[in-house]
Amino acid sequence: MKLIRAQKSCLALAVASIFAGGMAQAAIEEVIVTANKREQTLQDIPVSVTVTTGDTISKAAIQDIIDLQSVVPTLRVSQLQSSTNTSFAIRGFGNGSNNEGIEPSVGVFIDGVYRSRAGSAISDLPRLERVEVLSGPQSILFGKNASAGVISIVTPKPSGETGGYIEASIGNIGYKNTKALFESAISEDLSFDVSGNMTQRDGYFTNVAGGAAMNERERWGVRGQVSWTPTDNTEVRIIADYDEIDEVCCGVSNLINGPTGGAIGLLGGELVPEQPFAYRIATDIDPFNEVENGGISAQIDVDYGSFVLTSITSQRFSDTFEALDIDFTSAPLTQTSPNDLNVDTFSQEIRLTSTGDGDLSWMVGAFYFDEEVKYDSEVLWGPQARNYFDLLVAGLGAPGALGAVEAGFGFPAGTFFANGTGAQDSFTQDDQSTSLFGQFDLQLNEQLTLTAGFNYTEAKKEVTVSQVNNNVFASLPAAYVGALSALQSSLPPVVNLPNAIEGNTSDDSDTTYTLRLAYDLNDSINIYGSYATGFKASSWNLSRDSGPNAADLAALVAAGLTTNAPNLSAGSRFASPEESEVYELGLKAVFERGSFNMALFDQTIKGFQSSIFNGTGFELRNAGRQSTKGVEFDLVYYPVESLRLGFAGTLLDPLYDEFVGGGFEGADLSGTKPAGIHEVSLSLSALYNFRLGNNDAYARADYQYADEVVIVDNIPPAVAAIATREVGSLNLSAGMNTQSGLNLSIWARNVTNDEYMTSGFPTPAQAGSFNIYPNQPRTFGITVRKSF
Repeated sequence: MKLIRAQKSCLALAVASIFAGGMAQAAIEEVIVTANKREQTLQDIPVSVTVTTGDTISKAAIQDIIDLQSVVPTLRVSQLQSSTNTSFAIRGFGNGSNNEGIEPSVGVFIDGVYRSRAGSAISDLPRLERVEVLSGPQSILFGKNASAGVISIVTPKPSGETGGYIEASIGNIGYKNTKALFESAISEDLSFDVSGNMTQRDGYFTNVAGGAAMNERERWGVRGQVSWTPTDNTEVRIIADYDEIDEVCCGVSNLINGPTGGAIGLLGGELVPEQPFAYRIATDIDPFNEVENGGISAQIDVDYGSFVLTSITSQRFSDTFEALDIDFTSAPLTQTSPNDLNVDTFSQEIRLTSTGDGDLSWMVGAFYFDEEVKYDSEVLWGPQARNYFDLLVAGLGAPGALGAVEAGFGFPAGTFFANGTGAQDSFTQDDQSTSLFGQFDLQLNEQLTLTAGFNYTEAKKEVTVSQVNNNVFASLPAAYVGALSALQSSLPPVVNLPNAIEGNTSDDSDTTYTLRLAYDLNDSINIYGSYATGFKASSWNLSRDSGPNAADLAALVAAGLTTNAPNLSAGSRFASPEESEVYELGLKAVFERGSFNMALFDQTIKGFQSSIFNGTGFELRNAGRQSTKGVEFDLVYYPVESLRLGFAGTLLDPLYDEFVGGGFEGADLSGTKPAGIHEVSLSLSALYNFRLGNNDAYARADYQYADEVVIVDNIPPAVAAIATREVGSLNLSAGMNTQSGLNLSIWARNVTNDEYMTSGFPTPAQAGSFNIYPNQPRTFGITVRKSF
């Protein structure tokens, strides 16, 4: 009822705002978007899209894509265990974090090129034109990995003028950032620009065990592009980029120190007290993140008069080498556990877009995507692992229980959990996807337009899983080790893939479509109603919890193929495809002193691919049905010409309609609220432009609010009661542009030092303990830019 009342209040606000302006359209800022892969104004496009312009990004001091959510309430961004492990959610829907086999449900595109992994999409860009966030399924024009929405990042083309800028920023926590761009023209039809950026920041997470500070920034990148118009009807744009990240990241905090803390202390280890926002951690291994991204793309547009032919070709790579202390203590329970991920992608899009003035506008095209993933992961026991596990079971019998079991099975003393033993996993995945798509807009009369679109996608994947495991204890028959069988969940052996029972390929195809009616009430107000479907192909579990389902496991056992691991339990090898649909009613209005956009929606994902960390690995499973009803709105109001006020929000009513076995210890989540999805997310902003002497100046404030929510599923009720997130963050900035091209600005993010948890997980090998990721503390600084 509370959400329904809030929706009615938004509707009332819309009507009041529109009619208060007398319906006379003023010369407010016109924003061009390409959400439909053709240029349209934000107010004309009948799609729920939030646009953040380059000017807003600069004045709001948005440092990276994680900060973008402070001005886009429908977007949620979380950084987890590494610099590149970032997850995106739109309207509460999203996945893809931490498990390298899962492609995100929110597609990220930079200048029309799809970035299949978050690590290849978070690079700092020296200059942005705008960022478009498209809500709801966008599979018609963006393919199989846009079942929850799209983030489209657009950079400007070279202008052909000679000029550029040099920018430098300094801030607290040792923050230093430099950017530079130079552009010019070689001839009348050939222009170029080159740019670079470098960011450094000290870590704000202290390692009390004497290691390096964590959550630092150390990254740089270069980018170059050319724009060539060889003929009056042909334009070619080529972009090449390369960037590196080399950071110590990421720190976690103890929310709950479980009963295993005593054993850690007896081994000389240290645990930080339960102070989640002290930004302190105790580890004996410094995490590291070494990332290289790069690629080249070419876009060719040829105007044939009645239509334009567009071709976008890209070749990209993303290599990540990272490690962390996976026991999250200063006791040497594990050795450095490196992960090595290599992703190579090739994509080709060809489309034809009509340009005529007739009643029918159309677009047809094809898209091909080829990705190769190679992922190696290793976990080896450290010198104190054996003593640690022996201490854990001492209460179940006499100390030395592991030695007694070794003797009983005839193993030499010291075999179980020996230093240097463990598991080495190797995964590969080849993904080849093809799409055919089309969209047609028929103008039925001067006011009414009918849109119909389709997308046929076929996705073929081939996966291999290989493990070398010399963790002897985990392969013993559980029936013979009694109370010690609880320890067998630590690095259990897996069944390699392919094998005689399980296949290692998936071949999915689906046709998605959209239908929409858009009606122009007058020159200032447009309304629309739409129905759209989305599709995401099967995802494979590329983690050490990748295992056969119950039926396949029984067949493997019957065939005598698991003699090396008689205690294997059923796992989750892959998740079936997601299918999404959304019903939406929208309104877009321009009035004398601003604009108002709103969308009411009912969105559902069947077979939502849920990946949940259980303390040792990832359980990949399909939720039967997840849905949300809600409203998005965005109001811009100018009480006077120099003052711009913004009020945007998303109100949601999320629900697991069906999710059997998705909760803690297999609890049925059907009928419950999904974790991590806020019912209320709001963004308020104010921008005041004024003259300071002979110079243009501005002051800006924005405030982000999100109501309290449990951060993750699959945790005990006692943990869920305190593992919650509520956001109330204030950002401030001010600046001045001089007539000589000098820009000065000061900024502060999270001014009030608001504290909230972004996510969390059960601590590995520490039953009853729980770790969380705290948000970034207050940051502030000054930026100087000289344009020439």
